[in-house]
Amino acid sequence: MGTISIDLFTTLDLVAQAPGGPEEDPVGFPFGGWQAPLIDEIDGEQVWAGMQGMDALLLGRRTYDIFAAHWPRQTDDIAGLFNRIPKYVASHGDPDLSWEGSTRVGAGDIRALRDKHEKIHVIGSLNLVQTLLRERLFDRLNLWIHPIVLGVGKKVFDGGAVPASLSLAEPPVTSSRGTVLLRYRLEPGTPATGDMTAGADPARS
Repeated sequence: MGTISIDLFTTLDLVAQAPGGPEEDPVGFPFGGWQAPLIDEIDGEQVWAGMQGMDALLLGRRTYDIFAAHWPRQTDDIAGLFNRIPKYVASHGDPDLSWEGSTRVGAGDIRALRDKHEKIHVIGSLNLVQTLLRERLFDRLNLWIHPIVLGVGKKVFDGGAVPASLSLAEPPVTSSRGTVLLRYRLEPGTPATGDMTAGADPARS
């Protein structure tokens, strides 16, 4: 069975809205494109490394429209990958699927994608991410956390999370500008609880 990985660029306060440019969310969000000044060579290397073996993209409608307007006109390695692999668009509407290899899927179709592909990646697509988090319909959560606080904007866990336990899948990677890449694996069950004072040294009480 394949895996679904969520890839998000976030701030320290876990805002993941419009990292790439102002055009991603042109109304009501004043910090579109906040990621660009913080990118360095290590970021680029890790993004590309994380894409190795990817054989499908799962995107929300808005992110799909942004990608479809950009990547078919590019010629770099990432463009070659994105243009080659199947693209699945989670949408209730009737999106323009003119980007070659694109298919619309409903929420009920997403689980079945694991039977068709080995490594499915969700990039951006915050509304879709809320659904995946709520339904525990993901296997990996990859967060690029940047050293900036915005205070406003859509957050990773804005109303879409349920109690879940995750474990570190790979050691963290830190860029020269302070970005930290954290890659987590979803574990079965819910978070354990305990008593912080259990086993404490009586002499220190």
